[in-house]
Amino acid sequence: MERDGAILWLTGLSGAGKTTISQQLEHKLRERDRPVELLDGDAIRQNLSKGLGFSREDRDTNVRRVGYVANLLSRNGVIVIVSLISPYRSVRDELRATLNNFVEVYINAPLEVCEARDVKGLYAKARSGQIKSFTGIDDPYEAPLSPDITCHTAAETVDESVTKIMTWLESAGY
Repeated sequence: MERDGAILWLTGLSGAGKTTISQQLEHKLRERDRPVELLDGDAIRQNLSKGLGFSREDRDTNVRRVGYVANLLSRNGVIVIVSLISPYRSVRDELRATLNNFVEVYINAPLEVCEARDVKGLYAKARSGQIKSFTGIDDPYEAPLSPDITCHTAAETVDESVTKIMTWLESAGY
């Protein structure tokens, strides 16, 4: 019997650790011979959502597109890891209500920690006005109210966060 897939939706500020955690999580799941696909925000923006801007409407469209693809994969037994800021609670809640096996993973790190980790210099550009509508600076990030899993990346190592997610998956039967 084929197992159900899952949609692991990693949300959090830029620099919180979503990509790092998702890549290690993907590796761990592949080691266990689980079908897995990683949908990362940067790659999505270059392909599936190319041409979308950063208005609230465009961000919501981006999130819905990724949710649609994740659902197609998960209903065929794939564990889909989505690494996407997805700043607005309402559209994440919409996905939770309409997608099977949606698991919200809040990658929680304080803004100052995210800024200190910023290898691309995006926060500095946003603070200087070079980037407009940057999440956490001049556009809001609405933290999940009841995530399934929370990883506090300022206090946990990447391994600890990945272990927390893997433990949750095992206890939920994945």
